[in-house]
Amino acid sequence: MTGRIDPKSLGKVVVLYGGKSAEREVSLKSGSMVLAALKRQGVDAHGFDPAEHSMVELLEGHFDRAVISLHGRFGEDGTIQGALESFGIPYTGSGVTASALAMDKILTKAVWLSEGLSTPDYVRLQPGFDAKAVVQRLGLPLIVKPAQEGSTLGLTKVKCEEDLQAAFDMAYRYDPNVLAEKFISGMELTVPVMGEGQGAYALPVIRIQAPDGNYDYHNKYIGNETQYFCPSGLDDALESRVKDLCVKAYQVLGCAGWGRADVLVDAQGTPWLLELNTSPGMTDHSLVPMSARASGVDYDQLVLKIAASARLKASGQNLEDKR
Repeated sequence: MTGRIDPKSLGKVVVLYGGKSAEREVSLKSGSMVLAALKRQGVDAHGFDPAEHSMVELLEGHFDRAVISLHGRFGEDGTIQGALESFGIPYTGSGVTASALAMDKILTKAVWLSEGLSTPDYVRLQPGFDAKAVVQRLGLPLIVKPAQEGSTLGLTKVKCEEDLQAAFDMAYRYDPNVLAEKFISGMELTVPVMGEGQGAYALPVIRIQAPDGNYDYHNKYIGNETQYFCPSGLDDALESRVKDLCVKAYQVLGCAGWGRADVLVDAQGTPWLLELNTSPGMTDHSLVPMSARASGVDYDQLVLKIAASARLKASGQNLEDKR
């Protein structure tokens, strides 16, 4: 992450934040901080909330690039990426296909497993599912969550078979695609990844220690009880193994720009991929900025780096080509 970026070279920048997903409030906070950082650096930056303004207004803004600070549906699932592709506005993060894949935890797992990457066993749950068969396959406790939500929304740790239906019902309110996942007990880690293709690389690993091991929405975004360790405290061999796994997980989904992989390491030292976020949070509680700081890159530098990576993915055209 070296090399000075001229803020003026970024042109007129739009920061997309807010949106209509269940993660709107987190996105508003992320986007406002990103917008403030760009302005501090002298960038001609403007905020835009797709929930309050039409796509016609976005097109009429004549922006040179878009920084996506949207989380969840309509922002992280390929929807806004497709609109930006059609408008010819280079944007940050992954393209349409990779965004849609990574947003769907079931499809993500299918790709990872096809590539031989370790991720906990799972079952797709549909109305009328056989609870006994699910428990026999995955054991207890197990995790139930919506396939296309983030920030642990709709997630339940199920400790007995009788609670499985209620957990499904809650997840189903967020998304008709629900998965039950084998529970892995161990260290919770997260690893930011930058770049694209063979040039992708991992930033320092962060180890997360949440109260009672419960890294839920409150402990992610609201409370201050969760502890984060960066450097992680892992031995060099394990840290390297985790980083390699996360970079491969990012590459096989076709991700670009930046992202963040969540991982659990069990008692035997085996890392297990949980999910990959293609539009990670950028709030004061967020983990990508924390990891970047550990590698010597402050918040404003990180934001500039991300903004400078904007490009059109469908054509492979970057902003410099466009100009």
